[in-house]
Amino acid sequence: MNSFKVTPITPSFAAEVSGIDLSKPLASGIAAEIDAAMDAYGALVFRDQMLGDPEQRAFGEALGTIETSRATVDVEKSRLQDKTLNDISNLAADGTILAADARKRMFNLGNQLWHSDSSFKAVPAKYSMLHARVIPPSGGATEVADMRGAWDALDPEIQEKVRDLICEHSLLFSRQLLGFTEFTETERASFAPVRQRLVRYFPSTGRRSLYLSAHIGRIVGWPVPEALALIRDLMEHATERRFVYSHTWRVNDLLIWDNRTTMHRGRPYDDKRYPRDMRRVTLTDVASTLQQAA
Repeated sequence: MNSFKVTPITPSFAAEVSGIDLSKPLASGIAAEIDAAMDAYGALVFRDQMLGDPEQRAFGEALGTIETSRATVDVEKSRLQDKTLNDISNLAADGTILAADARKRMFNLGNQLWHSDSSFKAVPAKYSMLHARVIPPSGGATEVADMRGAWDALDPEIQEKVRDLICEHSLLFSRQLLGFTEFTETERASFAPVRQRLVRYFPSTGRRSLYLSAHIGRIVGWPVPEALALIRDLMEHATERRFVYSHTWRVNDLLIWDNRTTMHRGRPYDDKRYPRDMRRVTLTDVASTLQQAA
């Protein structure tokens, strides 16, 4: 029996967790219970969590290994010195709102595309844990899409067609969708494409999941136009409203999603007028998708 309460938001996807204070060290067995809830629902909402950077980092460490490489432009100008936290905000290093034409702001608009965190890394992400410190008065929701449900709903002939495909992922691909091409040579080298399975299998649940992302730019062995047409069709299917949970933020919310079985995107807000301070801890997976079960 769980020592915290899990209330489903939909019958099969996303849930709200209550009865736990994440600012304190997790009691024995709690991490395993959270993992089990993530297996069941793919995304969990924890309300009213008073977390500073050390507490958020400690919670991440209790569940796995934290990524320490931050995939963004102008990373040397980050206002967060702790490399275990990602700055998901519209704030410059001095705490002011980014200028409308700031390079980092242009790059960050890519977060409004459906994606899976770090799918562009050889070993991609497992969980992402996003905490709200300051939120705007309206807008800025985070939407999460259920890729296991999307797989289950595919026609069997489509499942057979895509089951063994390998895709190339890169930040270069996703940002080019918005016309952002101003990368340094160092960034281009860092963001070189990596290969990932299009369909993943999870022995812990016996379920398969689509592994989609705006970071996909090619399917290995396919002509690029044909590949992108297929990926677009799959993205449209996987983000139908029946598969999507939209999270309206409150200060001190913590939202966790499993990047292996979901996609997500941020929604627009008036980022030229209102500050939004969100901080994310991201856990790395244990191996490349190519090394994991087909």
